[in-house]
Amino acid sequence: MRYKKGDKIFSSGDEANKLYIVCTGKTKVTKYTQDGKEQIIYILTSGDFIGAFNLLKKDKFDFDMIALKDTTISALEKDAFDRLILLNPSITLKVLEKAYERIMKVERLAERLALTSLDQRVASMLLNFADEIGKPTEQGIVLELSMNQEELGAYAGITRETISRKLNLFQENQWIELVGTKKVIVKDVNALRNAFN
Repeated sequence: MRYKKGDKIFSSGDEANKLYIVCTGKTKVTKYTQDGKEQIIYILTSGDFIGAFNLLKKDKFDFDMIALKDTTISALEKDAFDRLILLNPSITLKVLEKAYERIMKVERLAERLALTSLDQRVASMLLNFADEIGKPTEQGIVLELSMNQEELGAYAGITRETISRKLNLFQENQWIELVGTKKVIVKDVNALRNAFN
């Protein structure tokens, strides 16, 4: 199935009767807080999947999945998923590996949202991105982001205006360099880590 940027792949409350595999593109998995603010939980890229554990429980989704750019998704129905797991134990191991990665991401998200300092929240987000998608270069660690500043704010649990101010402050401090609207070069990893001291 092909989705354009901004298309919803599934919604909270939909029956979780498929495993969704991202073939190309990038998506966000998001929930809304009680006060109606978006909170991004995961960013999924090519090779990532979601819905395996929901299939095991015959559950409903309690989050939305939205394309961040043009995306191709393959979906696997429960019967096919069950057969595949029985025939290929290595797939079960892959599902468990992804489950571990997701648990770690949710733990980092909880830690980030528990931080009272906004500088720490933004620094933590940038450090996580550096670990997950950063490309080391002579200029620093390059982060090619597919999220706009509003979505970055939702990922950090703060407003777009605040994320913009903090990114500009970090750039003034020469900790990062902003290149256009969706590229960040982390110039000083230690300075970001020191934001927690």
